[in-house]
Amino acid sequence: MLSKKTRYAMLALSVLAAEYGKEPLQIGRIAKKEKIPQRFLEGILLMLKNRGMLNSTRGKSGGYYLLKDPREVTLFDVVICFEGSVSMLACVCEDQYMPCEFCKDEGSCPIRKPFSEIYRHIIDILRRTTLSDLVKGQFDNDRSKPCLLSE
Repeated sequence: MLSKKTRYAMLALSVLAAEYGKEPLQIGRIAKKEKIPQRFLEGILLMLKNRGMLNSTRGKSGGYYLLKDPREVTLFDVVICFEGSVSMLACVCEDQYMPCEFCKDEGSCPIRKPFSEIYRHIIDILRRTTLSDLVKGQFDNDRSKPCLLSE
């Protein structure tokens, strides 16, 4: 399950993606539009800035803006920034693999195979879904835009 920080980051980034190429957005405007506590959002945007996804300007017309085209920023980038991994089991995670403490033999583990497949599907979807897709509401499964805050 994604943390609130990750979901808020996706919501804030979708607002910034919708305004890509325009004037920087003030943090208060983003917070109000997505109903994100401003103090919490400040830390999230700072993390994204430190990761090179955003930049900011100071002053009366200052605010935050995307450094990359929204078509180039994937949900995978965002999830990894805040979650570190998307795997439910460390023994199937490619980027942060850890041997399973419960398996005698990973090759014959009945749990590992389905979770490996789940992991591959999740990675595939996150890598091909961009901020631009969030803004346009375009998804391969033809469903409406998902609520990133549903529990």
